[in-house]
Amino acid sequence: MTITMQFGRYRARLAAGDDDLQACQALRHLCFFGKTGLDRDDFDPRCQHLMIEDADDRLIAAARMLLIGDAGDLPGCYAAQYYDLSGLAGQAGPMMELGRFCISPDLQDADVVRAAWGALTQIVDDAGVRMLFGCTSFAGTDTAVYGVALARLAAQSVGPDSLRPGIKAPEVVRLKDARARGKAPLPSLLRSYLAMGGWVSDHVVIDRQMNTFHVFTCVDIAAVPPARAKAIRAALGAG
Repeated sequence: MTITMQFGRYRARLAAGDDDLQACQALRHLCFFGKTGLDRDDFDPRCQHLMIEDADDRLIAAARMLLIGDAGDLPGCYAAQYYDLSGLAGQAGPMMELGRFCISPDLQDADVVRAAWGALTQIVDDAGVRMLFGCTSFAGTDTAVYGVALARLAAQSVGPDSLRPGIKAPEVVRLKDARARGKAPLPSLLRSYLAMGGWVSDHVVIDRQMNTFHVFTCVDIAAVPPARAKAIRAALGAG
């Protein structure tokens, strides 16, 4: 699969070759660890890597995507390391795991996120993806900082019993047990998932190595609100 799409002053394309992959890994390391280096793991060679570049050809955002042909392939995805995904085993059709989404820390522009979602929409359509999911990260490992937001997730956004993941990781915090004092906002990626009708797991996983915690997040493509789908496709058409 190849794509090259223009969204205003930003261009979206898929990585092609080792140099592109290393550029994505370098941006990820800067975003997740705050310093130069390469963030890489055994999942990278199995994934496609989305790149968002500016008018000067500078990489400003990246994400990786793993296409899962059927539910039998779920145990091999990144999220399966941390969550029991047996609830998704009965789902038909292709799924896609979205991970390592990051935006250059010196850039504050909502159009970057719009460009990413426009490109992802094209990829999802081309592959016939029915379900999009991933682990959405929060900065730091102190869930209390996001207490109010996590309490809101617990009340409004937890997925159905039949689908949501079970506990697998050694260090977790249930959303209903998070102390509701800190008022840090939800990550922008998670807000985008929720705006598309997405749901989350009933617990978060603490990742000490990455100095983050994350929540499993899932979007049923068929359930995306029509107004939201129209807005994304309008950006795609403009691109």
